[in-house]
Amino acid sequence: MKTAFSFQILIAALAWATVLSAATPKGSSATRTLSVRAEQATALYEPGQPVTFVIRLTDAGAPVDGEQVTWTVSKDGVAPVRTGIATITKGEARVTTALDEPGFLQCRVESPDSSGKGKNVTALAGAGISPRLIKPSLPAPADFDPFWDEQKAELAGVPANLRLSSAVEASPVAGVELLDVQADCACGTPVSGYLARPAGAKPRSLPAILTLHGAGVNGAMRNVAAGWAKDGLLALDINAHGLPNGKPKPFYTALAKGELVDYRLRGRESRETVYFRGMFLRVLRALDVLATQPEWDGKHLVIYGTSQGGAQAIAGAALDPRVTFLVAGVPAMCDHSGMVAGRVAGWPKLVPVTPATDAGKPGIPDPAVLAAARYYDMVNFAACIRAPAQFTVGFIDRTCPPTTVYAAFNAVPGTKAIFDDTGAGHENTPEAKQRMRAAVLSHAGLVLK
Repeated sequence: MKTAFSFQILIAALAWATVLSAATPKGSSATRTLSVRAEQATALYEPGQPVTFVIRLTDAGAPVDGEQVTWTVSKDGVAPVRTGIATITKGEARVTTALDEPGFLQCRVESPDSSGKGKNVTALAGAGISPRLIKPSLPAPADFDPFWDEQKAELAGVPANLRLSSAVEASPVAGVELLDVQADCACGTPVSGYLARPAGAKPRSLPAILTLHGAGVNGAMRNVAAGWAKDGLLALDINAHGLPNGKPKPFYTALAKGELVDYRLRGRESRETVYFRGMFLRVLRALDVLATQPEWDGKHLVIYGTSQGGAQAIAGAALDPRVTFLVAGVPAMCDHSGMVAGRVAGWPKLVPVTPATDAGKPGIPDPAVLAAARYYDMVNFAACIRAPAQFTVGFIDRTCPPTTVYAAFNAVPGTKAIFDDTGAGHENTPEAKQRMRAAVLSHAGLVLK
């Protein structure tokens, strides 16, 4: 579909929240506050509707007048890209543009450091254009379900050999029992995590939650598991790589720089060797662990994660019908094939693209990686989810761009909700965290404290 942009610079009077700020000397980045925001509070528009971004610049608290800032507007970080210069009058300027398809516009603004003693000040804003109409860039492979049925059958053939032992680190919450969990899994790497439960919990008395990690290399998080147990849940937090828990930080740092460096791209040439295959199977085995605990009530099984953890949660909810509620904060691994539709792809940008020889032409995605990536794309897992779902999305997230998150969210066929965090990047802000926690407790029939 052709994408139409129209621009005009307008002068206006508005005040918005600060995104980057400052100190001395005047005219330097230390004294300047620059912000940009979509004019509509919701930052939501229709295709073809004018979208105005409002820029505000102050220096030492006073509105700047007569200076220029540069702006760049893109389709959520990809072409088409337009740039221009806006003149600040009485502290403010406007940039007006439009997008004629469902998606997102991203506006980046930069103010030069006139003192020459600091860095330029930048700010970022996003606007959604009918984001609930964003579709996956490619359909699921015809054998998507059979492939994952095969993976689950392989997992079922490996006995869990569950080992529960006292955690190396004590529970950080009084009245909560904390256990180290190890369970065998397919791919040769075990599930490794912390299981937490209220002390003295009776059989079949607790809703359960599995929490999953974002990108990086760490052990399981005892504070996360213990915190949910304090709320009245049977909680299991697993690390993403099946590593021993409770080791000194240098242990994990060495792995991140060595054996697990760039793990996210490992084996991406084939669906059988993609690194995330083992990670997703560990998620399923972790759900097995929770479901075999005598304290589980047999009715509430929540899966929860952010970023890479959000991707794991989506995959787990799609592949295990026992899951009763999904929480995916700013999820990664959404719409790997975005480039074939002229859109951005989500983390970890799994598919390499060879630049076109002709300027202005789209690049060529690696065909083998593109084929493999579709079996690990959250837009395809999302379509298989039957549990209610709560998502969050950051409108200026450049790691897991909002276009990709909405492509996955829209594919969920059942009951679902999404929190539009219009000023957020790749993060879960306090309000987003509160909404996610409240959704879990409400589903589990527990009181928000």
